[in-house]
Amino acid sequence: MTSLRMKDIIALGFMTFALFIGAGNIIFPPIVAQQAGEHVWLAAFGFLITAVGLPVLTIMALSRTEGSIAILSSPLGKVASLILTIVCYLSVGPLFATPRTATVSYEIGFSSYFGNDGSGLLIYSIVYFALVTVISLYPNKLLDTVGHVLAPLKIIALAILGIAALLIPTGSISPAINNYVNSPVSEGVVSGYLTMDTLGALVFGIVIIHAIHSRGVTDGKLVTKYAVIASLISGIGLTLVYLSLFKLGLGSHDVAPNAANGAIILHAYVQHAFGDLGSLFLTVLISLACMVTAIGLTCACAEYFSELTKIPYKILVFILVLFSLVISNLGLTKLIAFSVPVLSAIYPPAIVVIILSFFWKRFNHPSRVIAPVTAVAFLFGIVEGIKVTSFKDNLPALIQNLPLNEQNLAWLIPSVIILVICMIIDKAKK
Repeated sequence: MTSLRMKDIIALGFMTFALFIGAGNIIFPPIVAQQAGEHVWLAAFGFLITAVGLPVLTIMALSRTEGSIAILSSPLGKVASLILTIVCYLSVGPLFATPRTATVSYEIGFSSYFGNDGSGLLIYSIVYFALVTVISLYPNKLLDTVGHVLAPLKIIALAILGIAALLIPTGSISPAINNYVNSPVSEGVVSGYLTMDTLGALVFGIVIIHAIHSRGVTDGKLVTKYAVIASLISGIGLTLVYLSLFKLGLGSHDVAPNAANGAIILHAYVQHAFGDLGSLFLTVLISLACMVTAIGLTCACAEYFSELTKIPYKILVFILVLFSLVISNLGLTKLIAFSVPVLSAIYPPAIVVIILSFFWKRFNHPSRVIAPVTAVAFLFGIVEGIKVTSFKDNLPALIQNLPLNEQNLAWLIPSVIILVICMIIDKAKK
């Protein structure tokens, strides 16, 4: 029976961590910290729940299903499971997350050199996605290219940034603003959604499992064991990175007052801490962080849609990369504004499916419990999505006064109620 060497286990953990640390992971904590002010650690607690806890749980859940979202969501029925799987792959693939990696890395690292006009971003994204394509065409080499080379470089760069955040503070802590004044924890939870790591974990599961298989490990228990270890290593790494970025953003009001997004804060901080060399350092860091994530997402999406459509993997890599290239040229602000409503709608049902997957064996008929709860979570998720658009004032007053509505968690209590009812019915019917 083949097993992984300790060197490969560590590389697998580094690879998993590197796949997660992309655009959103770097730009959201600083802006949360600046806006949360004196309530920053309450906001950080909520943020870590959705940006670390849920992704780690997701990898653990997928390790028991060979990395397949389809198997994980099978109690929903074939049609609903297929829709959820396709939406997850498209959201964290060519529609939002993959294009965002190029846009963020350009706006933080290269815009100061080449300007904010469209031509600079276009040229950069062409070169960027060309490199993503070359590495993505050979998925069996990911543990070597990402785990042993790109991930360690990325970790070293993040460590330098984290240490700088601790040793070179920027200024005084500003007062909390917006929803961080009264509900910092729940606002942090919702901000953690925006990293897209839980949806990313649903997609990365198959990449991690394939990386384990590429070393000749076929025993199901060993595959699960290594995937769980990798998820825990990545969870520790993510927590350390986030805490350092919260510290970085906490006093950033002096160097980047009222920043529109975390990219502006990061750029200002690195200039403050490292001077002109800082810009070059940040450029390398962001480019590495974003490119590794883009590679992982492209591989995962191409693998899935190749199985679904029977189109050859390498052709799909080119199609997905081309689509991401086009979307990335919309610009970061537009991309975030468009993605927030969709993510707010997708997250509640995805969370339900992930958490309840650990309890299948306790249900007589899993679909009898999981399908109704997921449906309710999805309906309320749509409401959450509408709430972050210009149509929010058209929602009925009854919906706007639901418990936890202000915290953007109105889906939670109805989902728990339906879960209890369905569990009672499931036990009664046997």
